[in-house]
Amino acid sequence: MSPAPPAPQTGGPAGPAAHPVTVVGIGADGWAGLPARSRQALLDAEVLVGGPRQLDLLPADCAGERLTWPVPLRPAVPGLIASREGRRIAVLASGDPMFHGIGRTLAETIGADRLHVLPHPSSVSLACARLGWPVETTAVVTLVGRPLAGLASALHDGCRVLVLSAGRDTPTQVAGLLRERGFGPSRLRVLEQLGAGREQAIEGTADTWDAPPGDPLNVVAVDCRQAPGALRLPVVPGLPDEAYEHDGQLTKRHVRAATLAALAPTPGELLWDVGGGSGSIAVEWLRAHPSCRAVTVERDPVRAARITRNAETLGVPGLRVVTGRAPQALDGLPTPDAVFIGGGLTAPGLLDACWAALRPGGRLVANTVTLESEALLTERYRVHGGELVRLAVAHAKPVGGFTGWRQAMPVTQWAAEKPASGGAKPAPTDCED
Repeated sequence: MSPAPPAPQTGGPAGPAAHPVTVVGIGADGWAGLPARSRQALLDAEVLVGGPRQLDLLPADCAGERLTWPVPLRPAVPGLIASREGRRIAVLASGDPMFHGIGRTLAETIGADRLHVLPHPSSVSLACARLGWPVETTAVVTLVGRPLAGLASALHDGCRVLVLSAGRDTPTQVAGLLRERGFGPSRLRVLEQLGAGREQAIEGTADTWDAPPGDPLNVVAVDCRQAPGALRLPVVPGLPDEAYEHDGQLTKRHVRAATLAALAPTPGELLWDVGGGSGSIAVEWLRAHPSCRAVTVERDPVRAARITRNAETLGVPGLRVVTGRAPQALDGLPTPDAVFIGGGLTAPGLLDACWAALRPGGRLVANTVTLESEALLTERYRVHGGELVRLAVAHAKPVGGFTGWRQAMPVTQWAAEKPASGGAKPAPTDCED
């Protein structure tokens, strides 16, 4: 029996014109630091694409047509590659193209099967080599095109964090955020031009940082040290209530932890937090994993602004806040994997709208302290099943010269999973470790 013919490749144009796009990682050491295979790919290329700094690192012997990336980059990628179809294209990337680099954008826009990637050591690998830090236990936060506030969620006493800088001002901005978040004693080392002949390190603490802006190509290494008395923020749900700015509309710590357990976030999932209050449920959903997403809906503009501030303070500035009254404000929102209803349960049609919007296999959790809303949840429990629980928390308080229990209002919680209808759960779009 003759062997079966090879399966045809998919995802790119058929035929000999479909050259792979070669993606070459290059470091601050430029041409001299490239291995022979990467050099040859650039010498053979008919089209060279990259940023101005990367293209300037190439010698004149690389004679291909030179193109700089347009802005915005992502929408232009398919057209730029298609317009040079049939020619040998080489794309330049800083360090490892698949680590916060152009490699991911290319894989998502033209297909991974069209790429031939030749990586260079990443700035993280080089930094860890200089510092003696194990790569696998070092947290990495990129501030390239992302808000500074996102660094806050990675700050924990004793942890090591590498910050990928957005430019020469990033070290000063990082030092300022560390002071604001109670990490002023942290040791900072700014590693500039890693791998190049001009490589240097600048050292200090966040409390005393006064170094002028230096080289724009830098990585900030942070040895996290928390100031005495600063609020400790754990990695598990149930942050201290005092971590939040609020007006009393706050799901309290112990109930919040139980609510997040019922919502059960996993990487890449989207939460609707309806009746956001202070935004605590959405904030801690986002803190569960960097790829989690959340939308909170709050009718009060003052509270909506407060939610945004809480999200920034606690390191999840990507929280989307919609100001409006549910269920009307839910129209047009992306399909959620989980829904939490923390307020407004008696609004006509709210529960039905949230259940209908939920994807098959998704979870809905609703909390209430009123008898009227409890009756609604009891009816939904009868129809849809799930779990109906009462959460009661009491705190020890002074009673004269003694101590007694002070009972908080009990919370009724309904949690249910929408039956699957054969549709597969969509894959996460941004699942980072």
